[in-house]
Amino acid sequence: MKAIVVTDQAVGTAGMKLVERPEPLPAINDVVIRVHAAGFVATELAWPSTWTDRLGLDRTPSIPGHELAGVVTALGYGTTGLSVGQRVFGLTDWYRDGTLAEYAAVEARNLAPLPGDVDFTVGASLPISGLTAWQGLFDHGRLRAGQSVLVHGAAGAVGSMTIQLARELGAYVIGSGRAADKQTVLDFGAREFVDLENDVLEDVGGVDLVFDVIGGDIGKRSAGLIRAGGTLVSIVGPPEARPSEGRSIDFVVESDRAQLSEIVQRVRDGRLRTNIGKVSTLEAAVATFNSTERRKGKTIIRPRP
Repeated sequence: MKAIVVTDQAVGTAGMKLVERPEPLPAINDVVIRVHAAGFVATELAWPSTWTDRLGLDRTPSIPGHELAGVVTALGYGTTGLSVGQRVFGLTDWYRDGTLAEYAAVEARNLAPLPGDVDFTVGASLPISGLTAWQGLFDHGRLRAGQSVLVHGAAGAVGSMTIQLARELGAYVIGSGRAADKQTVLDFGAREFVDLENDVLEDVGGVDLVFDVIGGDIGKRSAGLIRAGGTLVSIVGPPEARPSEGRSIDFVVESDRAQLSEIVQRVRDGRLRTNIGKVSTLEAAVATFNSTERRKGKTIIRPRP
């Protein structure tokens, strides 16, 4: 099969190559997926799991990508709940070869059925962005109707999902980003926009939840915006500052079949819009990842047209 591999962390995407690799075999409780669409997050090239296994041993050349939508072609021993020929989507294990390939072996529990009326490209755009937003808001942020939430990086794939899910719940949503992102953020449902290049962040006042995908100085200053009993949620590592009367938490997204099903149902009935940016073929993927053009939304690779 054709696959994208990485071999050198120091050169990042510049070291990506399109190569021929053996098709994967399903382990116990696995399925093999013929990949129709795959998502890629550039920051994964900085994750240790891209380069080493759970024992810290080198596992390169490794296939990156952890989001996919496709069709089940084989079942491993003991696999239940899925069948050959079924359309699925989901999030793969961080320490295994990923989804930028024509086939991928995935634990069945990490996948959910993809309804026939949802395109593979849409399905592949949902797992990391949708699950991160869902778990950050509801599992870790404990957001409730009527509360206020400030979403940093609100025009991105995760941020735009976060805005929509929070708005659906009945929260008052404020989005932040670059000046050029304002209309995008408002279109996704934010009530207010904070221009991080020109506005004063502290003018936002107190909020019940900050969802931070930026970190650094923005993350530190955000701690001072949390109301008593509120939460600062970060997906970029432990917050450098903590709210004086609230709590802070950082987390790594986990696969969850029930949550994936909730997310895709919202896409089907129009409550949730995906934020898809560049869509590329597998052959053009390396050039896409190395482009200097600013990418908006989720980058999707289609091994099959």
